[in-house]
Amino acid sequence: MAMFLFFVSCSMLGGIVEAEVVLGMDRPFQRIRLSDRAELKCCFQNWDKGFHWVKSKKASERVEEVAMSELVTATTRMPIKNNCSILTFKSVQLNDTGMYLCRLNVSFIHTHGTYMQVYVPMEKTINLSESTKNLILMTEGILLFLCVVGPSFLFLSKKKHENKQVMKKEKMEEENIYQGLDLDDCCTAYDHIERPQGYGHYQDVGTTVKEGEEIQLEKP
Repeated sequence: MAMFLFFVSCSMLGGIVEAEVVLGMDRPFQRIRLSDRAELKCCFQNWDKGFHWVKSKKASERVEEVAMSELVTATTRMPIKNNCSILTFKSVQLNDTGMYLCRLNVSFIHTHGTYMQVYVPMEKTINLSESTKNLILMTEGILLFLCVVGPSFLFLSKKKHENKQVMKKEKMEEENIYQGLDLDDCCTAYDHIERPQGYGHYQDVGTTVKEGEEIQLEKP
């Protein structure tokens, strides 16, 4: 019974100690170019039992301790109330990609961690001179201008053509109206219009008036 109480008290004491640990805010993500230098940092408070760096390539995989070497080193800094460690890569490689955390010794506490991604920069497949680049930019500007102005010009041309068609159609309709009228029939109909009663037909003055007679014109 005494041994049981001892283990219970030890576990409770360990929980209290773990609860007092304050973890710092790690940088969540870093993207580093291949062969460049990289630095990862972890910080925490109220822990003096040591720690070590661990790495996990995937979230589902178990963490493994980071092996130190000439290219990978860890330095510890202890500012006021804080313990910080900096993991330095002198030249990162593709297999260095993964999640890096600080694990506190004799506990299951991990810092928030930083995921480092190592990438290979894209090489230029075409080496262009500055004059060629300027020519390409100028060509792109001209094409962009044509794309903006072209549709407007086509719309105006189409509208102008439609207006000409409408005017041509109206002109043809007017010509068809005049073509339907016979001028001889119009003159004959005009000659047969009768005047009001009490008046005779109009006569040709030149043919009815004799020489020496006065010309008397009828009032309409």
